[in-house]
Amino acid sequence: MKSIKNIVLATLLAVGLVAAATQVHAQGQEAAIRKNLADRLPQMGKIDEVTRTPMPGLYEIRIGMDVYYTDAEGNFVIHGQLIDAKAQRNLTEERTEKLMAIDFAALPLKDAFPIVRGNGKRKVALFEDPNCGYCKRFERDLQKVDNVTIYMFLYPILGPDSDAKSRNLWCAKDKGKAWLDYMVRDQGIAAASCDTAAVSRNVEFGRKYKITGTPTMIFTNGTRVPGAIAAADVEKLLADIKQ
Repeated sequence: MKSIKNIVLATLLAVGLVAAATQVHAQGQEAAIRKNLADRLPQMGKIDEVTRTPMPGLYEIRIGMDVYYTDAEGNFVIHGQLIDAKAQRNLTEERTEKLMAIDFAALPLKDAFPIVRGNGKRKVALFEDPNCGYCKRFERDLQKVDNVTIYMFLYPILGPDSDAKSRNLWCAKDKGKAWLDYMVRDQGIAAASCDTAAVSRNVEFGRKYKITGTPTMIFTNGTRVPGAIAAADVEKLLADIKQ
């Protein structure tokens, strides 16, 4: 019995040593990748994360929300799609979608104004520019979606006039009404003044999370949908989320 225990203990020790050695080796490779790429390609910027991919000898490097691939020494860099042909999965696309997801609970809702329809139980965030033609068409179609609370983030990225309109809208006495009057009913925007720092923060937030176009919707499960989609598709996405 004692010999069996000794064998088990020796086996566990060996496994532990192998695991520790593997970890040290992995840390060494990561350090080499970080150092070599920083020396050779400083314009890439600071590497946030290095992870081994399912492809032997290939490592993923993440810089912000951008994904690249390299070898264990950082001698070569690939910017493209990694596809698992056997499983028929686009690993780069899956990884990017995960990185681009936004935690709904982390959204700065104080910098948005709510538009409530029906019981308002379902929730979605929406980034829009008042001068975006796609947004205007989308807003008209979105009127068909009921029982929802839309957190509207003014996101002026189309120029100075968009910024001016967004600031007047933010300072309106009834922000939701002023927004819909302009976007859906083609009414003008009254000049108004107040603290408009929220509009600037929205632009900063969008840049951080690479919201590059409007409209962009964010659902409570973190799903991000860029571009105008049909009201029926919005309904389907909301129905797929347990809220």
